[in-house]
Formats: sequence, C-alpha cells, structure tokens
Amino acid sequence: MQHSVSTPNYSDRIGFAQLTRRAFEGGDLHPLREHLLARIAEGTAEAGEGLDLSLIAQLLGEKEAGLVIQSEVLSFHQLFRTPCAVPKPRLRVLALAADIDMGGNTPIEFLLEGSDIELLTLYVIKGVGLPETLPEHDVAIVVASDSEECRETLAAIEQAAPRWPRPLLNRPELIGNLDRDKLFRLLAGIPGLDIPVTAHATRAQLLELSQGKIACESITGELRFPMIVRPRGTHAGVGLAKIDDAAALKAYLAEREEQNFFVARFVDYASPDGLYRKYRLAMVDGKPYACHMAIADRWDIWYLNAYMAFSEEKRAEEAAFMLDFDGAFAARHRSALYEMSKRVGLDYFIVDCAENSNGELLVFEADNTAVVHNMDPPAVFPYKQPQMRKIFAAFTAMLSRHARVGEESAA
Repeated sequence: MQHSVSTPNYSDRIGFAQLTRRAFEGGDLHPLREHLLARIAEGTAEAGEGLDLSLIAQLLGEKEAGLVIQSEVLSFHQLFRTPCAVPKPRLRVLALAADIDMGGNTPIEFLLEGSDIELLTLYVIKGVGLPETLPEHDVAIVVASDSEECRETLAAIEQAAPRWPRPLLNRPELIGNLDRDKLFRLLAGIPGLDIPVTAHATRAQLLELSQGKIACESITGELRFPMIVRPRGTHAGVGLAKIDDAAALKAYLAEREEQNFFVARFVDYASPDGLYRKYRLAMVDGKPYACHMAIADRWDIWYLNAYMAFSEEKRAEEAAFMLDFDGAFAARHRSALYEMSKRVGLDYFIVDCAENSNGELLVFEADNTAVVHNMDPPAVFPYKQPQMRKIFAAFTAMLSRHARVGEESAA
C-alpha cells in the first residue's frame, strides 16, 4: 500500500457516465465484464480497469462483489482520470471521493460530459488519506456524501482544507449539514419554506408508541399521525412508509429489523387535481435550475415510479415547467431558495421539493450526490437535453470562475 508518495500517477478509466449510460440504454455489459476479468486473471489489468469492473458489477446488481473489487483496487491505487472530449483540456478538476457504492459520490462525470474539462478523481480512504503532494489541478471539489461511510473521508479533507493550494468547492464541513436530522434545523424559520422536523427514533421508542405507552410528541414536538417512517441510513425509498395510526406502526415494525429510524409528520402536498408533483432542482453557484418534475397519483414519488414516459400530458406539463422555470417556479420561491442556498453554503447541491397547500416550498431533501443526467431519450423527452445542457454549462462556468479567482489570488 502506498503512503506519502510524492505526486501520485493516475490510471485511466471508462468511468461512471459512460458505463451507466450503456446500462441505461440497455447495452449488454457482460462482454466488457468478461474482458476485464480476463485482464485481471492475466495480471495485465490497470487500476482504472479494476474500478470500471467494480462499477459494472454494481450496475449488474452485484453490489457487494462490486464494493469488494473497488476496495481492493483502492488499497493500492487512489487516483483516476476520466479523459475529456478534447486532447488539451482547458481546466483540470480534482474530485475528492470516498470508497462507497456508486450512489455515494457526486456523479460529476455526467456534469462534465462532452466538456473540455479533465477530471481527476482522488479517493481519500481510511489508513491512506491524502498524498503528500496533490496532483496538479485548477480547482477541487468534494464529491463524497453526508453518509456515515464518508465521515472519515470528509474529516481527512477538512483537516487539509486550510492549506489547500487551489479553490476547494463543496467544503467538507458543510456537507455534513445535509443529513436528514440536521437539514431541518439549518433551514428552520425561512419564510415561505416548509420543512418537517425529522427526528431520530429508536425501535424501542416506536414500539412504545405503537402500544400507546408514549405519545407522538414525546419523540418530537410536532410529530403526529399520519407520519413518515424510514430506517436510518437508507436511500431511494427503502423502507419508507406512511403510517396512519398505532396499529399500522406495529405492523410496520413487525416487518423491519432495523434498530434506528427517522420519523417526520406527513405533509399532504397533493395539487387540487389530486395528483402529486415533486420537483428536483440543481443549485449551482446559488442559482436554481430545473432537473425534473415527476407527476403521480401517489405521495412517494420517484421519477421512475411516475412513469412520465407513458404520459404525453405529464411530459407536456414537465416541459412547460422547465420552459417557464425562471419566471414561474423560481420566481415564486426566489427568496426561500436564495436563503436556503445561503444557509447550505455549498457551491453545488440538489433539492427534492414540492409545493404545500399554502404554496410554500416544501423541502424533502437536499443532497450533493443525486444524479443529474442527460440519458433520457430525446425522441420521448425532446425538452430534456437543452435543459440538462443548461445545468452542465452552469456547472462548468462555476468551476472556471472559481479557478480564475484562485489564479488571481495566487498571482
């Protein structure tokens, strides 16, 4: 294992964006996997190929195997390059990542796809930390998430941050504030913004609540039935449920084995037509951009379960939302979004939100690692690509602006 090497050498990889796109478009990743496995068996594989293999395993649903491969590769090599679209890059970005599953770091490759920016990814891992001399770069960005598994990575970067030679975006100490039970405190009291208190509850507490031994308020003041319950540390709706009463809570606990949960009051954000509308925004350099709008007849919406591809009517509404975004949604919530962005303090993050019955901005989650991509088929979603390009352009402009500021202050 390498320690305190001077400047580490990078290894090239196909990378997250290209492999995910291939999987998303229905391409068969098995032949590539077999090829990479053969290279490893021969002992001719590069570290970058090992990392690609880890990602392919995860995309094929073999998460555990993929993570084992990734940790093995990262134990001897930490720096990887995703080549850019031009031979001579205009800018070099250093992304600081954690050894975590494919959803645990900002998928920055999508944001840089097709650009003239070269991406170097440095994995900051337990027992190895940061190299003595950092690789050459113009601007750095922390891409590790606020999850438990990234705590050590964020701490190592935070320790080095005051002496960082270039501008460092998405500062590690700010990423931790995105945790579900911290975000509501950070955003409390913003006029025009509604964010339910998310409290940690133990299994024992919820059992007592289901048996009527304690009241909702003893967990947190504003809690009541119906409530939202989810196991702590899960994402993408795993174990998420709306619980209407004590009996439903009892049944829910009987099916779950976890010991720790998050609970929050349920907000019925249905529009007058009975449908739920959930928005994903990207906040880039303090400015909001529309990523998607999901419309469904259920409160627990993800873009995938809203089946937007099957409804011309829903897509027309999403297209109008994107087209009118600056003058409509963003204008309605201008001051709430501005204040939220200021308090979160990150250069780039994602907000999942809706509008409550009072027309306030209802915030579900803020996150620095949600996927913002350009993979939807243009034949079905013709309005998506121009919108995504707008976000990517804003992101690369932000990197350039900070790099320039860094150069000026160094001069």
